[in-house]
Amino acid sequence: MYILIKIFFIQLLISHFVIGGPEEDQGVKYANKCEVCKVVATELEARLDETGKTHDILEIGYSLDDVLPKKKKEYKKSELRLVESIENLCERILEYNIHKERTDSTRFAKGMSQTFKALHDLVDKGVKVELGIPYELWDKPSVEISTLKSQCEDLIENHEADIEDWYHNHQGKIPLIRYLCSEKALKGEDDSCLKEKGETMSSDMKEKKIKKKENTKIQNKNKDIKEEL
Repeated sequence: MYILIKIFFIQLLISHFVIGGPEEDQGVKYANKCEVCKVVATELEARLDETGKTHDILEIGYSLDDVLPKKKKEYKKSELRLVESIENLCERILEYNIHKERTDSTRFAKGMSQTFKALHDLVDKGVKVELGIPYELWDKPSVEISTLKSQCEDLIENHEADIEDWYHNHQGKIPLIRYLCSEKALKGEDDSCLKEKGETMSSDMKEKKIKKKENTKIQNKNKDIKEEL
């Protein structure tokens, strides 16, 4: 049984870790431009959702005395929120794993892949599984994920102005994944991966959610006007 397990998972070893030779021949498939943007936009929106729940008020500016009060601004509309949301964003990419049992963009996702879960289950049952590397390195980021982190950093650096424009002028109106990816980073290029549904909410569902929220605001506003009349 040990020999069969070793033979069955030898391809996993080759495809998950680079062991010399051309990387493509070793089963390595890096994220394409669409996949990179999808992951970055998804992570940034998730981070903004986390930081946008507070109702804190910031005091902005300097005052030499108490005569002139400092300006106040909601944290969720501030530049500080955006900066803190982007900070260490690409580090979060290291929480992803490569799911080689999938063939579309959802191969980049959080959580343990089915293959490695099966391996861990075997080890937990006392089966000796030899992959040629120490057990403690099994869950280290693969070469695809480490590269995805670098691709994330490049995307944010190259489209910093676009992200700021969306944050200040289009947030709540257009999903970030559509604005940053379809309209900016991938303009005129293949963006088909954005329509692939994974564990995260699809861009279509996010857009429907935004429209529903906007309609609710309009309905509440009309209700207030009627009550005033």
